[in-house]
Amino acid sequence: MRDSFSTYHPLINFVYFVAVITCNMVFMHPIFQVIALLSAGSYSILLKGGKAVRFQLLFMLPLLLLMATVNPLFNHAGVTILFYLDNGNPITLESILYGIAAACMYVTVILWFSCYNAVMTSDKFIYIFGKILPALSLIFSMVLRFVPRYAAQIKVISHAQKSIGRDVSQGNIVRRARNGMRILSIMMSWALENAIETADSMKSRGYGLPGRTSFSTYRFDRRDTIVFLIMLGLMAVIGAAAFMGQNSIRFFPSIRIQPMSMVSIMVYIAYGFLCVLPVVIRLVEDIKWKFIASKI
Repeated sequence: MRDSFSTYHPLINFVYFVAVITCNMVFMHPIFQVIALLSAGSYSILLKGGKAVRFQLLFMLPLLLLMATVNPLFNHAGVTILFYLDNGNPITLESILYGIAAACMYVTVILWFSCYNAVMTSDKFIYIFGKILPALSLIFSMVLRFVPRYAAQIKVISHAQKSIGRDVSQGNIVRRARNGMRILSIMMSWALENAIETADSMKSRGYGLPGRTSFSTYRFDRRDTIVFLIMLGLMAVIGAAAFMGQNSIRFFPSIRIQPMSMVSIMVYIAYGFLCVLPVVIRLVEDIKWKFIASKI
Protein backbone atom coordinates (compact mmCIF):
# COMPACT_ATOMS: atom_id res chain seq x y z
CA MET A 1 0.00 0.00 0.00
CA ARG A 2 1.22 3.48 -0.86
CA ASP A 3 2.32 5.64 2.05
CA SER A 4 -0.50 8.00 2.99
CA PHE A 5 1.79 10.83 4.07
CA SER A 6 3.42 10.79 0.62
CA THR A 7 0.09 11.71 -0.97
CA TYR A 8 -0.07 15.02 0.87
CA HIS A 9 1.01 18.30 -0.68
CA PRO A 10 4.79 18.56 -1.32
CA LEU A 11 4.98 21.61 0.93
CA ILE A 12 3.64 19.52 3.83
CA ASN A 13 6.24 16.80 3.21
CA PHE A 14 9.10 19.27 2.88
CA VAL A 15 8.21 21.34 5.96
CA TYR A 16 7.81 18.18 8.02
CA PHE A 17 11.24 16.79 7.18
CA VAL A 18 12.92 20.16 7.63
CA ALA A 19 11.31 20.44 11.07
CA VAL A 20 12.18 16.96 12.35
CA ILE A 21 15.72 16.97 10.95
CA THR A 22 16.42 20.44 12.37
CA CYS A 23 15.07 19.50 15.80
CA ASN A 24 17.06 16.28 15.74
CA MET A 25 20.32 18.13 15.05
CA VAL A 26 19.67 21.00 17.48
CA PHE A 27 18.24 19.25 20.53
CA MET A 28 20.66 16.83 22.19
CA HIS A 29 18.27 16.06 25.03
CA PRO A 30 18.25 12.25 25.58
CA ILE A 31 14.45 11.98 25.58
CA PHE A 32 14.27 13.94 22.32
CA GLN A 33 16.95 11.72 20.79
CA VAL A 34 15.19 8.50 21.80
CA ILE A 35 11.85 9.74 20.47
CA ALA A 36 13.39 10.79 17.16
CA LEU A 37 15.37 7.55 16.77
CA LEU A 38 12.36 5.32 17.38
CA SER A 39 10.10 7.44 15.17
CA ALA A 40 12.56 7.60 12.27
CA GLY A 41 13.22 3.86 12.49
CA SER A 42 9.50 3.05 12.56
CA TYR A 43 8.69 5.29 9.60
CA SER A 44 11.61 3.89 7.62
CA ILE A 45 10.32 0.34 8.20
CA LEU A 46 6.82 1.47 7.25
CA LEU A 47 8.12 2.87 3.97
CA LYS A 48 10.61 0.18 2.96
CA GLY A 49 9.63 -2.91 4.95
CA GLY A 50 12.19 -5.68 5.36
CA LYS A 51 14.83 -3.74 3.42
CA ALA A 52 14.80 -1.04 6.10
CA VAL A 53 15.02 -3.64 8.88
CA ARG A 54 18.14 -5.17 7.31
CA PHE A 55 19.66 -1.73 6.77
CA GLN A 56 19.11 -0.73 10.39
CA LEU A 57 20.40 -4.00 11.86
CA LEU A 58 23.39 -4.44 9.53
CA PHE A 59 24.56 -0.83 9.22
CA MET A 60 22.86 1.60 11.59
CA LEU A 61 23.06 -0.47 14.79
CA PRO A 62 26.82 -1.22 14.40
CA LEU A 63 27.43 2.43 13.50
CA LEU A 64 25.55 3.53 16.60
CA LEU A 65 27.56 1.22 18.86
CA LEU A 66 30.85 2.15 17.20
CA MET A 67 30.36 5.90 17.55
CA ALA A 68 29.14 5.58 21.14
CA THR A 69 32.22 3.48 22.00
CA VAL A 70 34.87 5.48 20.18
CA ASN A 71 33.92 8.93 21.50
CA PRO A 72 35.00 8.34 25.15
CA LEU A 73 38.37 7.02 23.92
CA PHE A 74 39.21 10.40 22.34
CA ASN A 75 37.07 12.85 24.30
CA HIS A 76 38.23 13.01 27.93
CA ALA A 77 36.30 16.09 29.02
CA GLY A 78 34.08 15.90 32.07
CA VAL A 79 34.48 15.91 35.83
CA THR A 80 33.01 12.48 36.66
CA ILE A 81 35.97 10.14 36.07
CA LEU A 82 34.99 6.47 36.00
CA PHE A 83 38.40 4.87 35.38
CA TYR A 84 41.71 5.40 33.61
CA LEU A 85 43.07 3.71 30.49
CA ASP A 86 46.51 2.13 30.35
CA ASN A 87 47.93 5.28 28.77
CA GLY A 88 46.62 7.40 31.65
CA ASN A 89 43.68 9.02 29.81
CA PRO A 90 40.49 9.18 31.87
CA ILE A 91 37.10 7.81 30.81
CA THR A 92 34.40 10.16 32.06
CA LEU A 93 30.67 9.71 32.42
CA GLU A 94 30.02 12.94 30.51
CA SER A 95 31.99 11.79 27.47
CA ILE A 96 30.17 8.44 27.42
CA LEU A 97 26.72 10.06 27.57
CA TYR A 98 27.70 12.67 24.99
CA GLY A 99 28.97 9.92 22.68
CA ILE A 100 25.69 8.04 22.98
CA ALA A 101 23.68 11.20 22.28
CA ALA A 102 25.86 12.17 19.30
CA ALA A 103 25.65 8.64 17.88
CA CYS A 104 21.86 8.64 18.21
CA MET A 105 21.67 12.02 16.50
CA TYR A 106 23.89 10.91 13.60
CA VAL A 107 22.02 7.65 13.00
CA THR A 108 18.62 9.33 13.31
CA VAL A 109 19.53 11.98 10.74
CA ILE A 110 20.53 9.24 8.29
CA LEU A 111 17.20 7.48 8.86
CA TRP A 112 15.25 10.72 8.39
CA PHE A 113 17.06 11.39 5.12
CA SER A 114 16.31 7.86 3.92
CA CYS A 115 12.63 8.57 4.57
CA TYR A 116 12.99 11.95 2.85
CA ASN A 117 14.36 10.31 -0.30
CA ALA A 118 11.42 7.91 -0.36
CA VAL A 119 8.77 10.60 0.12
CA MET A 120 10.18 13.75 -1.51
CA THR A 121 10.62 12.86 -5.16
CA SER A 122 12.41 15.12 -7.63
CA ASP A 123 9.16 16.38 -9.15
CA LYS A 124 7.95 17.48 -5.69
CA PHE A 125 11.17 19.37 -5.05
CA ILE A 126 11.04 21.09 -8.44
CA TYR A 127 7.37 21.95 -7.83
CA ILE A 128 8.29 23.78 -4.60
CA PHE A 129 11.47 25.56 -5.70
CA GLY A 130 11.18 25.55 -9.50
CA LYS A 131 9.91 29.11 -9.71
CA ILE A 132 12.09 30.47 -6.90
CA LEU A 133 15.43 28.82 -7.74
CA PRO A 134 14.96 27.01 -11.06
CA ALA A 135 18.60 26.14 -11.77
CA LEU A 136 19.45 25.15 -8.21
CA SER A 137 16.29 23.06 -7.78
CA LEU A 138 17.01 21.18 -11.02
CA ILE A 139 20.60 20.44 -9.96
CA PHE A 140 19.52 19.37 -6.49
CA SER A 141 16.83 17.05 -7.84
CA MET A 142 19.39 15.46 -10.18
CA VAL A 143 21.77 14.95 -7.26
CA LEU A 144 19.06 13.26 -5.18
CA ARG A 145 18.45 10.65 -7.85
CA PHE A 146 22.15 10.29 -8.66
CA VAL A 147 22.87 7.29 -6.42
CA PRO A 148 19.90 4.99 -7.20
CA ARG A 149 19.81 5.75 -10.92
CA TYR A 150 23.54 5.48 -11.47
CA ALA A 151 23.74 2.33 -9.34
CA ALA A 152 21.11 0.73 -11.58
CA GLN A 153 22.93 1.88 -14.73
CA ILE A 154 26.30 0.53 -13.64
CA LYS A 155 24.66 -2.86 -13.08
CA VAL A 156 23.35 -2.77 -16.64
CA ILE A 157 26.82 -1.92 -17.95
CA SER A 158 28.44 -4.64 -15.84
CA HIS A 159 26.02 -7.28 -17.08
CA ALA A 160 26.60 -6.21 -20.69
CA GLN A 161 30.39 -6.37 -20.24
CA LYS A 162 30.15 -9.73 -18.48
CA SER A 163 28.31 -11.23 -21.45
CA ILE A 164 31.38 -10.53 -23.65
CA GLY A 165 33.93 -11.60 -21.03
CA ARG A 166 34.96 -8.13 -19.79
CA ASP A 167 33.61 -8.06 -16.24
CA VAL A 168 35.65 -7.29 -13.11
CA SER A 169 35.19 -10.90 -12.00
CA GLN A 170 36.79 -12.38 -15.13
CA GLY A 171 40.47 -12.90 -15.91
CA ASN A 172 43.60 -12.22 -13.88
CA ILE A 173 44.22 -9.19 -11.68
CA VAL A 174 45.51 -6.98 -14.50
CA ARG A 175 42.62 -7.87 -16.75
CA ARG A 176 40.11 -7.30 -13.98
CA ALA A 177 41.56 -3.86 -13.36
CA ARG A 178 41.32 -3.02 -17.07
CA ASN A 179 37.73 -4.27 -17.18
CA GLY A 180 36.88 -2.17 -14.15
CA MET A 181 38.42 0.93 -15.72
CA ARG A 182 36.50 0.25 -18.93
CA ILE A 183 33.20 -0.06 -17.03
CA LEU A 184 33.98 3.15 -15.15
CA SER A 185 34.80 4.95 -18.40
CA ILE A 186 31.55 3.80 -19.98
CA MET A 187 29.67 4.92 -16.88
CA MET A 188 31.25 8.38 -16.91
CA SER A 189 30.48 8.81 -20.62
CA TRP A 190 26.86 7.83 -20.03
CA ALA A 191 26.59 10.20 -17.05
CA LEU A 192 27.96 13.19 -18.98
CA GLU A 193 25.79 12.45 -21.99
CA ASN A 194 22.73 12.06 -19.77
CA ALA A 195 23.46 15.39 -18.07
CA ILE A 196 23.79 17.17 -21.42
CA GLU A 197 20.55 15.64 -22.68
CA THR A 198 18.73 16.68 -19.52
CA ALA A 199 20.05 20.25 -19.77
CA ASP A 200 19.08 20.51 -23.47
CA SER A 201 15.65 19.02 -22.78
CA MET A 202 14.88 21.45 -19.96
CA LYS A 203 16.20 24.39 -21.97
CA SER A 204 14.02 23.50 -24.97
CA ARG A 205 11.00 23.41 -22.67
CA GLY A 206 11.73 26.91 -21.45
CA TYR A 207 12.56 25.84 -17.93
CA GLY A 208 13.35 28.83 -15.72
CA LEU A 209 12.06 31.44 -18.15
CA PRO A 210 9.77 34.12 -16.69
CA GLY A 211 6.09 33.56 -17.31
CA ARG A 212 6.52 29.85 -18.03
CA THR A 213 3.65 27.69 -16.76
CA SER A 214 3.78 24.02 -15.89
CA PHE A 215 1.23 21.30 -15.29
CA SER A 216 0.90 20.01 -11.74
CA THR A 217 -1.47 17.61 -10.01
CA TYR A 218 -0.73 19.01 -6.54
CA ARG A 219 -3.52 20.91 -4.82
CA PHE A 220 -3.49 22.29 -1.28
CA ASP A 221 -6.83 20.93 -0.07
CA ARG A 222 -8.64 20.73 3.26
CA ARG A 223 -6.72 17.79 4.68
CA ASP A 224 -3.41 19.53 3.85
CA THR A 225 -4.61 22.61 5.73
CA ILE A 226 -5.52 20.56 8.81
CA VAL A 227 -2.18 18.71 8.92
CA PHE A 228 -0.25 21.92 8.25
CA LEU A 229 -1.97 23.71 11.14
CA ILE A 230 -1.28 20.73 13.43
CA MET A 231 2.40 20.81 12.44
CA LEU A 232 2.62 24.56 13.03
CA GLY A 233 1.02 24.18 16.46
CA LEU A 234 3.41 21.40 17.48
CA MET A 235 6.43 23.33 16.20
CA ALA A 236 5.25 26.43 18.09
CA VAL A 237 5.09 24.41 21.34
CA ILE A 238 8.56 22.97 20.73
CA GLY A 239 9.98 26.39 19.84
CA ALA A 240 8.48 28.00 22.94
CA ALA A 241 9.91 25.22 25.09
CA ALA A 242 13.33 25.71 23.50
CA PHE A 243 13.13 29.42 24.32
CA MET A 244 12.35 28.48 27.93
CA GLY A 245 15.29 26.06 28.03
CA GLN A 246 13.19 22.90 28.42
CA ASN A 247 14.90 21.17 25.47
CA SER A 248 18.50 21.88 26.44
CA ILE A 249 21.13 19.77 28.16
CA ARG A 250 24.73 20.49 29.10
CA PHE A 251 27.25 17.66 28.97
CA PHE A 252 30.51 19.45 29.86
CA PRO A 253 32.11 20.00 32.27
CA SER A 254 29.28 18.37 34.20
CA ILE A 255 25.84 17.16 33.16
CA ARG A 256 23.10 19.68 33.69
CA ILE A 257 19.53 19.01 32.59
CA GLN A 258 16.20 20.62 33.28
CA PRO A 259 14.19 18.70 35.89
CA MET A 260 11.04 16.91 34.80
CA SER A 261 7.90 19.04 35.00
CA MET A 262 4.43 19.23 33.49
CA VAL A 263 5.72 21.67 30.88
CA SER A 264 8.53 19.35 29.84
CA ILE A 265 6.14 16.38 29.65
CA MET A 266 3.85 18.39 27.36
CA VAL A 267 6.84 19.24 25.19
CA TYR A 268 7.90 15.58 24.97
CA ILE A 269 4.38 14.62 23.94
CA ALA A 270 4.27 17.39 21.31
CA TYR A 271 7.65 16.39 19.90
CA GLY A 272 6.71 12.72 19.90
CA PHE A 273 3.47 13.41 18.06
CA LEU A 274 5.32 15.52 15.50
CA CYS A 275 7.82 12.73 14.84
CA VAL A 276 5.22 9.98 14.53
CA LEU A 277 2.78 12.09 12.52
CA PRO A 278 3.33 10.17 9.24
CA VAL A 279 2.87 6.86 11.04
CA VAL A 280 -0.33 8.10 12.69
CA ILE A 281 -1.67 9.29 9.32
CA ARG A 282 -0.90 5.88 7.80
CA LEU A 283 -2.64 4.03 10.65
CA VAL A 284 -5.71 6.29 10.44
CA GLU A 285 -5.96 5.73 6.68
CA ASP A 286 -5.62 1.97 7.16
CA ILE A 287 -8.40 1.96 9.75
CA LYS A 288 -10.63 3.98 7.42
CA TRP A 289 -9.93 1.63 4.54
CA LYS A 290 -10.70 -1.49 6.60
CA PHE A 291 -13.89 0.11 7.88
CA ILE A 292 -15.03 0.97 4.34
CA ALA A 293 -14.07 -2.51 3.08
CA SER A 294 -16.08 -4.15 5.87
CA LYS A 295 -19.20 -2.28 4.72
CA ILE A 296 -18.95 -3.59 1.16
